[in-house]
Amino acid sequence: MLVLGDAHADDPDNRRALFAAYRDADADVALQLGDLIYYDLPIPTYFIGGNNEDFDTIDALRYGRVESSDVTNAFLLASTAAEVEGLRIAGLSGNYAPTQYDRPRPNLHGERRRHFVRDDVEQAKQIEDVDVLLVHEAPHGLPVDEEYDVGCPHIDELLDAVEPRLCLVGHHHQHAESTFGDTRVVGLAPVWESYYTLDTETLEVTAHDTPSA
Repeated sequence: MLVLGDAHADDPDNRRALFAAYRDADADVALQLGDLIYYDLPIPTYFIGGNNEDFDTIDALRYGRVESSDVTNAFLLASTAAEVEGLRIAGLSGNYAPTQYDRPRPNLHGERRRHFVRDDVEQAKQIEDVDVLLVHEAPHGLPVDEEYDVGCPHIDELLDAVEPRLCLVGHHHQHAESTFGDTRVVGLAPVWESYYTLDTETLEVTAHDTPSA
């Protein structure tokens, strides 16, 4: 199974790298960790919304209102789960903003739609039998290099609740690994640097250099 970090594929160079990764992996299905921003994809791709997206498209996917030829093979996981190649994949879309967390989702407008809210987290916490959890924000303990303290307490709560075997994290544009309880946590490099493959039996994650487009 192909696994992709942040793509920012509204940029033409990044889009070429994204498609180079799809070609090189030659997989039947993919997971993607947010900041995709391009939704006409070559194979079924289960993804979470990041903090940089076309939020009209994300809303359309969230509420099942997609009627566009520019959206193909893109399946949003927004506090929902899907069975993918024998694995139960769950996802929480969005990033964390303390000022928005307790607001109802319908009250988020414009760019504020990028955030997850309490109801999203509570809904995600009810998902059972999760093998792989996709999140854009990191839990505490992931050793990425940022100018702020990395780790969202609400992601910690979610991991405690669903206890996935593996948690995949986007957003930070760095490869990093840690554990949270019994969960292995892997932060992904962006698509223009690396793509990953996931062994569906062992859940081992292997990084590959993205070839030149």
